[in-house]
Amino acid sequence: MAGKPKLHYTKGRGKMESIRWLLAAAGVEFEEEFIETKEDLEKLRNDGVLLFQQVPMVEIDGMKMVQTRAILSYIAAKYNLYGKDLKERAWIDMYVEGTTDLMGMIMYLPFQPADTKEKNLALIIERATTRYFPVYEKALKDHGQDYLVGNKLSWADIHLLEAILMVEECKADVLSAFPLLQAFKGRISNIPTIKKFLQPGSQRKPPTDEKFVAVVRKIFNI
Repeated sequence: MAGKPKLHYTKGRGKMESIRWLLAAAGVEFEEEFIETKEDLEKLRNDGVLLFQQVPMVEIDGMKMVQTRAILSYIAAKYNLYGKDLKERAWIDMYVEGTTDLMGMIMYLPFQPADTKEKNLALIIERATTRYFPVYEKALKDHGQDYLVGNKLSWADIHLLEAILMVEECKADVLSAFPLLQAFKGRISNIPTIKKFLQPGSQRKPPTDEKFVAVVRKIFNI
């Protein structure tokens, strides 16, 4: 039997967090090897295990996978979270790309200069409530089902819950105008594997703070 997937990344959310979410939701146990210094990253690069010299990198099924999107697609397909046919997969991809765009804005916020943070935070809330969340609210309303695609849990649902919780960390009442998303959040959060991941002590990482920003800047020379 193959060993547990091993995740190589810093000790924070970043681009690895969605991978942690997806594995946890699929009920897959995983190990983490943290990059804590510039030397740790250089060692991976020198060992030739990073195809494009970048992390995240996940060891899974005998592969050393890089590129976040490729890793997520593989996990989603492997654990039956990627729809039943090409059309469902296309919808899942579209929904995931939307939430990825929104989460990207939040991910980079702590790394921005203090004088632009407030403006960018306001932009995140504005985009979430006018561009992204209305799409998911409408999708749930139009088909009247519990999940976004195919009336079955998929990568799109897991990614959307992650995005909702990230936006709520920026503004707690952001779902006030989206009753179906509020109900969706409650449903998906209570799926046993996800509920477990949301408990204290899980491998879920906390929001990025200034201390972690300093560590990341040091490791990646930014």
